[in-house]
Amino acid sequence: MNYYIVIPSHNEEKYITLTLQSIVEQTVLPKKVVVVNDNSTDRTAAIVMAFAEKNPFISLVNKSSEAIHLPGSKVIQAFQKGLENLDDDYDFIVKVDADLIFPSNYFETIISHFKSDDKIGMVGGFAYIEKNGDWILENLTDKDHIRGAFKAYRKECFKQIGGLKPAMGWDTVDELLCKFYDWKVVTDKTLKVKHLKPTGANYNKTARYKQGEAFYSLGYGFFITSIASLKLAMRKRKPLLFFDYINGFWKAKSAKKPLLVTTEQAKFIRNYRWKKMKEKLF
Repeated sequence: MNYYIVIPSHNEEKYITLTLQSIVEQTVLPKKVVVVNDNSTDRTAAIVMAFAEKNPFISLVNKSSEAIHLPGSKVIQAFQKGLENLDDDYDFIVKVDADLIFPSNYFETIISHFKSDDKIGMVGGFAYIEKNGDWILENLTDKDHIRGAFKAYRKECFKQIGGLKPAMGWDTVDELLCKFYDWKVVTDKTLKVKHLKPTGANYNKTARYKQGEAFYSLGYGFFITSIASLKLAMRKRKPLLFFDYINGFWKAKSAKKPLLVTTEQAKFIRNYRWKKMKEKLF
């Protein structure tokens, strides 16, 4: 199977060498890797070009956007820029962050999952962060969710869900739409990806309201948003974030912001979320 990788990057000179090194050491190499240099002011571009000289499947694309780092929109706009520079000759496409170290068999294992079942639409491993010299699971999400840092999509699934939405919540709506269109989402706990920079480390302060806005845009409704907000705030060990998330939800609702999904999809998503919550309770 052919696979392409797109890596949005902004000032990643500290980590991108490790990420690219782990990609060029894969047991099954990607056919193409596009690194999108989004307004970097450091040596990111030079590092990528050095890799590209030795590995012809790697290329660099430059993009200029606002320096402010808001979750969702900026990274997906950079991803889209990378996508524009690729052809359609792939079996699956991967969005990768520039601060990861993959085990050498990572993509070989992803391929074996895709080959095992034509209805598998997305596959991914798990993120691990360093704490006191040990690598521990970055426990921000459920075990059946693939982290936004390393999402692999089967081409047919990727096209059916309409690609990635340039808004916070993109890495939740993609999986919910997968399920809406009857694709399977597979996580593999044997695939441990080292995540070198904690999630959200560079987010602008206004981003805290964006989470509640994201819940609104997914069509969750107030009750599911309240439960999801409380759960996320407690996972982050910052209970007061709950109020920021709820505030963001009401701001988006009163402004009548457009949803990321259709009315039919929103109804499916609410039913799916209630079902998952009941499964955990009983």
